[in-house]
Amino acid sequence: MAGTSPQARTVLERFPAGGPRGSWPAGEYAAARRAQGTNAQVVMDLRTDQFLVVTDTITQ
Repeated sequence: MAGTSPQARTVLERFPAGGPRGSWPAGEYAAARRAQGTNAQVVMDLRTDQFLVVTDTITQ
């Protein structure tokens, strides 16, 4: 995508991709953060084989 700059994200938590079948800990964690008002999303980091819960909001 020419002309676009990468969006700054904060990683809230990391989860291994090899969890038990039917288990979605990253999705559950993100849903809990959204319930608290944080715009949390789950993304896959292929390089590390992890699910990352990220937010566009700067957190401390």
